[in-house]
Amino acid sequence: MDNNSINNDEISLSELIVKIKEWRNYLLSQWKIIGLAVIIGSALGIVYSFSKKPIYTATLSFALEDGGGSGGGLGSALGLAGSLGLDLGGGGGSIFTGSNLTELFKSRNMVEQTLLTPVMVNGKVISLAEMYIQNYNWRQNWNNNPKLKNINFLPNSQRKNYTRVQDSIMGVMYEGLLKGGFDVGQKDKKIAIISIDVSSTNELFSKYFCEALARKVSDFYVETKSKKARNNMNILQRQTDSIRNELNGAITGVAVANDNTFNLNPALNVRRAPSVRRQVDVQANTAILTELVKQSELAKVTLRKETPLIQIIDKPILPLKKEKFGKTKGIILGGFLAGFLIVILLIIRRISSNTSKNIIE
Repeated sequence: MDNNSINNDEISLSELIVKIKEWRNYLLSQWKIIGLAVIIGSALGIVYSFSKKPIYTATLSFALEDGGGSGGGLGSALGLAGSLGLDLGGGGGSIFTGSNLTELFKSRNMVEQTLLTPVMVNGKVISLAEMYIQNYNWRQNWNNNPKLKNINFLPNSQRKNYTRVQDSIMGVMYEGLLKGGFDVGQKDKKIAIISIDVSSTNELFSKYFCEALARKVSDFYVETKSKKARNNMNILQRQTDSIRNELNGAITGVAVANDNTFNLNPALNVRRAPSVRRQVDVQANTAILTELVKQSELAKVTLRKETPLIQIIDKPILPLKKEKFGKTKGIILGGFLAGFLIVILLIIRRISSNTSKNIIE
C-alpha cells in the first residue's frame, strides 16, 4: 500500500511538471501575440500619460488652542458669579474637538459655503463653484440644455434661495470633492495640529479652496465656541445700559422734586415725598448698576478666555506640489497590464478549446 501511494504521488508530480512545461511552451509559441499586446498597451499608456492632467495639491496646517476650562482667580470669580445666579459661559464645551473638528471640515454646509466664496480669476470676480465648473468644462454640455444654460453660482449668494437644480449641482460638487478633492486630519493625536490637503487639476483652485475652507471653518468654530459667553455678555450689556438710563432718570427726578420743594414750609412734609422716593430710586439703581458693571467686565474677560485661538502654521505657496502620470510609468504599467490580460485570455481560450475536444470525443 505504501509503495503504491509513493508511486501515485510520483506520477502526479510528474504529470504536474509536464503540464507546466506544456503551458510554458504554449505561451512561448504565442510570443508574437503577447509581444504585440505589450506594445499596444505601452502605446496606450503613453497616450494616457499625455492626456492625464497633473494633480496639484495645496496643504495648509494650523494649531488649535482651545480656551476651555477656568482656573485661578478667574475660576473663583466665575464661582462667585454662579452663586449669584449668573451664568457667564464658563466651561466652554467640546462639541468640536478631535475627530469632530475634522468632520466639520467635511460637512456639506462648510464645503458649500466655501464654494460660494469670491475669488479673482483672470481679472473677474467669480465664486469657487464657477471655478470648479470651468475646471470640468460643464458649461459646454449645459449650453444645449435649457434648464442648465442660465444656471449661475454668484459669489456670496444666499444658499437658501437656490433652486432644486442648483441644489443638485452643488451636491455633485460636494460629492466630487469629498471623494478625491481634499483630506483633513491630525498629524498626531497628542498634538492639536490639523492639516488640510486639497487636490485638483487647477493649481489656483486648490490653493483658493484650501484657504477659503480653513477660513470658513475657523470663523464658524470660533463663533460657536464663544457663542454662549458672547450672548451672556450682550445680555449684561443691555441690562447695564437699561439701569444706567433709569439711574439718569432718577437723578433728574430728584433735581426736579427738589426744585418743586424749594423754600417749602417745614410743616408740609408730604410735598417732600416725591423727592425722597426719587432718592431711594437713585440709591437702588446705583447699587444695581455697580454690580452689573462688575459682572459685565467679568463677562468680557470670560469671552476672551472662551474664544479659541487658531494659528496658521503653513499656507499653500505657489507653485504647488504637482503629481503627474509620467511617460515611463505609462509605458511600464500599460505594457504589464496588456501582457497580463492577453496571457489570461490565451489561457482561457486553450482551456475552452481542450474542453470542447473532450466533449466531442
